[in-house]
Amino acid sequence: NSNVKKSAFIKSSTRVADCPPDRIPEFAFIGRSNVGKSSLINSLTNNDRLAKVSKEPGMTKLINHYLINDSWYLVDLPGYGFAKAGKSNREEWLRFTKDYFITRDNLVSVMLLVDSSLPPQASGPGWRTVDRDCADWLAECEVPFCIVFTKIDNRKKDMPTNAANVKAFKQMMAEEWEALPRCFETSSKTGTGKSELLGYLASLRELHVRSGRM
Repeated sequence: NSNVKKSAFIKSSTRVADCPPDRIPEFAFIGRSNVGKSSLINSLTNNDRLAKVSKEPGMTKLINHYLINDSWYLVDLPGYGFAKAGKSNREEWLRFTKDYFITRDNLVSVMLLVDSSLPPQASGPGWRTVDRDCADWLAECEVPFCIVFTKIDNRKKDMPTNAANVKAFKQMMAEEWEALPRCFETSSKTGTGKSELLGYLASLRELHVRSGRM
């Protein structure tokens, strides 16, 4: 069942060892700061108070577990920071999350969030290109993931259309990828893409259970 009827915050962890027992399927949401991750989580769960939404980017500093329908976890991971934070910030993020990606046996898939309101390199090297770096890293570690474009309804002034930004990002990925991961276009305000993404998560959970891993 793809409908979310119940959602609850379980705990925040600073280390993978402190995360809840890995007995049920879980899906991790990642993306750079201010990508709209908390808003999307709240939209998917029909719970505006579940994940804290802040105007100060990078508020998620911990691994946050939310229990959905008493049967699976939605995991909110720290955002990888601003371009101005530079290489050291991305390295810190990798250290913090690498163990999680590799050691959580119940991790079914990662949702890599990408801001559709910005072109791939709108703010210079190291901003949107970090999304590509993250995708490449997940692939190298053989971590299943899909790409979720956020803010599809929010066009920024004097910027290309969201559709043009999505196309440009896919073209950038296609330069080295033979086949792109599954992609979704979403809006936490209008609900665009919500049912499709929830349906996808439900199908992955079913396959995960059938595989005997849970």
